[in-house]
Amino acid sequence: MGPVPPNGRPAPIPDISPAVSTLSVVIVTHGHADAIGAPLAALGRELREGDEVIVVDNASPDDTPAAVRAAYPAAQVIETGANLGFPAACNAGARRARGELLVFLNPDAVPQPGWREAIAAPYADGRGWGAWQALVTSEGGRLVNTRGGVVHFTGIAWAGGAGEPVAPAPPQDAAEPGFVSGACLAIPRAEFERLGGFPGEFFLYHEDVDLSLRVRLAGGRLGVAYEARVDHDYEFDKGPAKWRYLERNRWATLLRCYPGALLALLAPALLATELALVPVSLAGGWWRQKLAAWGDVARALPRLVRERRAVQARRAVSAGEFARALTPALDSPYLGAAARSRALGLALRAYWGAVLFLLRA
Repeated sequence: MGPVPPNGRPAPIPDISPAVSTLSVVIVTHGHADAIGAPLAALGRELREGDEVIVVDNASPDDTPAAVRAAYPAAQVIETGANLGFPAACNAGARRARGELLVFLNPDAVPQPGWREAIAAPYADGRGWGAWQALVTSEGGRLVNTRGGVVHFTGIAWAGGAGEPVAPAPPQDAAEPGFVSGACLAIPRAEFERLGGFPGEFFLYHEDVDLSLRVRLAGGRLGVAYEARVDHDYEFDKGPAKWRYLERNRWATLLRCYPGALLALLAPALLATELALVPVSLAGGWWRQKLAAWGDVARALPRLVRERRAVQARRAVSAGEFARALTPALDSPYLGAAARSRALGLALRAYWGAVLFLLRA
């Protein structure tokens, strides 16, 4: 049976095209009773017969599960009983899913008209992408939130194009993104299972970077379905605790995903980055979180080594091929003075050029 739309709207028109896959939309909530109605209403207008919505609630302190059931009666609601974190809850939703294509959607990201057809198109038309994202906008669709993530060779990652005006048409020569955003991330369910899903221990942040790099490591390509749009209520600054997750998970991603030859060549740069982040964290007031992140990584090292073996066993590309998707440029709007330093930019590009030469990328 197809999904029952919210608020008594007419049932979605069945689609009989054999080229169109079934979607399982997985949404993770934690205290989203006020926000969840908008994306569910949009999904009710977009989804087709055979699609499903799975909401995984991480022990919300409000009445989010009841709000979901009222807004979208056909949604499968998984109440975890504890706050598992975003990636572990996504994995729980994926285990319940039956659709050919998984779409992970943030609870404050609202699909726009035409989203369903556009997000499924890369799977249906055989583009060969291992994972992809929608064009994520903000401020009512006026600005870009992310048009594909950027990954610096030190593992620092950010949303590409953040704050830019939304272009009326997709670019004709769009480059492959460094990573695809978990705000609206699509991946064939079989591929997600083959890769082992999201790293559940991350709890928050960087899990989409890690998954994207594993897709590429296994020989897959990433993409952006520009015609599929979701409007995201996004705010970067969520308190000092965010930096602990970002920094520990950045290191976990480096240790899990980077080929050994690349890690060895980057060791001096990674050490220099850690030293440089000490005064930055002091000035920013998050030095305690930086110290805690170091402790987290040290305690997790035996597990990360085991996970690294499993991840690297699936590697199907050379270290040089993997490295080509990384960037030496620190041009994120979130990086302040570092992004504006001409001397630092020149030094990073020279260093990265030498690394690629040695890897024969």
